[in-house]
Amino acid sequence: MTNIRSLFATRLYQARLGDIDADELKASCYSIADDDDAGNEWCEANDFPGYTSYASLTDLPWRFPIFADVVKALDAHVAAFAEDAQFNLDGRALVLEDIWINILPEGGIHTSHIHPHSVVSGTTYVKMPEGASALKLEDPRSQMMMAAPARLLDAREEMRQFIYVQPTVGDVLLWESWLRHEVPMNMSEDDRISVSFNYKWE
Repeated sequence: MTNIRSLFATRLYQARLGDIDADELKASCYSIADDDDAGNEWCEANDFPGYTSYASLTDLPWRFPIFADVVKALDAHVAAFAEDAQFNLDGRALVLEDIWINILPEGGIHTSHIHPHSVVSGTTYVKMPEGASALKLEDPRSQMMMAAPARLLDAREEMRQFIYVQPTVGDVLLWESWLRHEVPMNMSEDDRISVSFNYKWE
């Protein structure tokens, strides 16, 4: 008897963030970007297209109460993801490590990367105009494929080398922090805004 099964699953969590005012969150992102001189200087010095608060601000929930509401909602989603992933947390918790804003204008990209030293990473989407880029996720076994042939164009999702997820405003996506991901070029004439975050185990 033939028995073929899938092993070593890579989990991707997608849900609605919760009862968060999307317009207020968007306005808060723009307000912070306008006032964050250090962040804008870092973006210019490092040729980062658009704006990120990653290198400049560590206190978004303190600056704007709506970010505290976002974190409260994220805590519940991360707990659900941890349960699904069957993590043995040994009586400890997954807690927010950092949270930051990303504003990508037309032509902006965020190249392929991982989030070292974290357990769960993710993004919630604040502004996704038509033509805004999807999130691209890479099969973590890619470096082991060696001389393997390409997959069929209509291969099942779990067999593909890359997965493109097109979220909408108000979605939250979670994955384990070792999963390589990127944001391809924003082909919209308008900004693509997201809020990304990491959770650590402590």
